[in-house]
Amino acid sequence: MVLSPRDSHGGPKHHSPDREATGAELQGSPQETTPAAGMETEIPGKPEIVDPASELMAGVPNKVGTCVSEGGYPAGTLNWLLDGKTLIPDGKGVSVKEETKRHPKTGLFTLHSELMVTPARGGALHPTFSCSFTPGLPRRRALHTAPIQLRVWSERRGGEGPNVDAVPLKEVQLVVEPEGGVVAPGGTVTLTCEAPAQPPPQIHWIKDGRPLPLPPGPMLLLPEVGPEDQGTYSCVATHPSHGPQESRAVSVSIIETGEEGTTAGSVEGPGLETLALTLGILGGLGTVALLIGVIVWHRRRQRKGQERKVPENQEEEEEERAELNQPEEPEAAESSTGGP
Repeated sequence: MVLSPRDSHGGPKHHSPDREATGAELQGSPQETTPAAGMETEIPGKPEIVDPASELMAGVPNKVGTCVSEGGYPAGTLNWLLDGKTLIPDGKGVSVKEETKRHPKTGLFTLHSELMVTPARGGALHPTFSCSFTPGLPRRRALHTAPIQLRVWSERRGGEGPNVDAVPLKEVQLVVEPEGGVVAPGGTVTLTCEAPAQPPPQIHWIKDGRPLPLPPGPMLLLPEVGPEDQGTYSCVATHPSHGPQESRAVSVSIIETGEEGTTAGSVEGPGLETLALTLGILGGLGTVALLIGVIVWHRRRQRKGQERKVPENQEEEEEERAELNQPEEPEAAESSTGGP
């Protein structure tokens, strides 16, 4: 990281050409560094770092965060610190954008200071940043924010820390267990947000279109699920080099014990019984149809056999009649010739 730290108790603060001033400074109105007549001094609370980064990418500019001090008079000043030492904007790896606003009624000041840094490849892996507010009054101690420790990733080499390849975020997938998100009252639902990327993105959770007030994390556990846990869930992954990307939404619902239906990719409960009953009925119908077919075929075969026997019997009767009729004919002839 190309930085120019100095001891926090070093020389007086001065505006660098790389420090961008806005608000009251940009408009050319002088900031009050000493109390004006008729105005009471007001010491603000501790400053805060809002919208802090989670990781930094080596070799490219990164926003560390914005330091904010509200409700002070006189205005005072904000300073950024790296590992306890004041950072000076140098135009190479550190730049600061400042904004000063004054409330039109109360006359109190609000200060904003946004820090941008470009970590050097092969530098510190876990730099610690903080911000301090120095009141515009003599013999007043500076007020400090809580420090934030960030992780620096390389964009070229493999390994951990500066040796990790930068992998872009392509797709965010939300996996729910049990599958389908259907659970009995008091059961447990686990939501896992899969967002493969390097450095790992920050994961935030959304329910029914509203962000959940939870710390960032890739897993959301819903133990002892009740009616208040039902709804539509999704996760949002934010990568340092990309904007936020939201997953598809999944539903979590409760069903009474013993009435759980089928879920995607599974057959359980009454669904399995219905399937077995259906298969049994179909099997029984198939057997009955087979038996009926066999009986019909057998009867048709018997009828054909009977039809074949009828002509044979008729021929035999005709032959018998012919044999019986043969002797009668000569006798008739003799009786006709032997008359008077």
